[in-house]
Amino acid sequence: MLADLVILQIMNIFGEDNNSTPMESIKEIYKIGLGPSSSHTMGPKTAAEQFLERNVNASRFEVTLYGSLAATGEGHMTDRAILNVMEHVAPTTILWEPEVFLPFHPNGMKFCAFDNTGAKIDEWIVYSIGGGDIAEDGAKRVKTQVYSMTRIADIQQWCETTGRTYWEYVDECEGPEVWDYLARVWNVMKSAVERGIEAEGVLPGGLGVRRKAVSYYVHASGYAGSLKSRGLVYAYALAVSEENAAGGEIVTAPTCGSCGIVPAVLYHLHTSKGFSEQRILRALATAGIFGNVVKTTASVSGAEVGCQGEVGVACAMAAAAACQLFGGTPAQIEYSAEMGLEHHLGLTCDPVCGLVQIPCIERNAYAAARALDANLYSQFSDGRHSVSFDRIVEVMKQTGHDLPSLYKETAQGGLAAIK
Repeated sequence: MLADLVILQIMNIFGEDNNSTPMESIKEIYKIGLGPSSSHTMGPKTAAEQFLERNVNASRFEVTLYGSLAATGEGHMTDRAILNVMEHVAPTTILWEPEVFLPFHPNGMKFCAFDNTGAKIDEWIVYSIGGGDIAEDGAKRVKTQVYSMTRIADIQQWCETTGRTYWEYVDECEGPEVWDYLARVWNVMKSAVERGIEAEGVLPGGLGVRRKAVSYYVHASGYAGSLKSRGLVYAYALAVSEENAAGGEIVTAPTCGSCGIVPAVLYHLHTSKGFSEQRILRALATAGIFGNVVKTTASVSGAEVGCQGEVGVACAMAAAAACQLFGGTPAQIEYSAEMGLEHHLGLTCDPVCGLVQIPCIERNAYAAARALDANLYSQFSDGRHSVSFDRIVEVMKQTGHDLPSLYKETAQGGLAAIK
């Protein structure tokens, strides 16, 4: 296809051999499932299902959770996610090892299966690496290699060379079937907002956190202009995040802990500015490609790089989506996303009691507002700026690796240390 020839020409211009891991489908960024945590519920559930498939005749199972996965596992309902899969086949024991960190990733698990004599018949060490994905044997299991370019700079150059934009690159690489999937994603996002702004009461987990979305929605409706707009964005982000904390159906964007940001921005622009469903889906595609670049070249796991990889990346995704909706150029869209991530650098992952509630829910609301601010800031510019999105992703990765482990989803540092 013409697009493939253009891609090759661009790679030759830059002298890139592009040997980095090709990106998977943006479907891997947008996973539909139940909260409260992609790393701590979705990933372990997937691992349990896969282990069960190969040991359906086992008489007993034993699962050991390590590091961050163990430290915040009860609050994130990791044990329930695993037990709900395995206990109906055979008795299952969960062991907790929060002080033991396996070398590949902080979210390690060991699954063991035993026969009726007590002999071990299978053992599997696997990791939940963020966004609901799992890895084994030190390497991520790539499902489908869809994108050959893994840097926004290269994709942006493709856009400028062809006169097209980011969502069209997604369409070129993924094909028309991606739009049906994104339509499902959008419907789940909308439903989560609409359920969340009607729900009331206290969230599960023992912290006594009351749902606030309905209150913010009602208060916002009493204002006009910019105050109403900002209040509604808060309300929508709170709505989805509270649904996630209650174990409701949401979409990872890119994770459960940051699932309120992209829906809040898009729902607000859809309902208040009249952007069509088709344009919203295109914005989702653009947001997805930015999130996908981070997931491929760095991480979206709070246990690995802190909350900058979750809320920060979600803010970048939402900022890119908003900028596209308002007619931003490829350069302005890149700048909007860059600011969304840059100004979350160093953000720790410090959930109180391991629950995706404090400070996670409020962070979603603030980041949704910051995404709109990033869009506005970039729209005033010509898109030229000093630090590229790709460079910020590199810095985020290094910053995350430099953060002490107690600030990365261990429920021991930062706000999590408050008693």
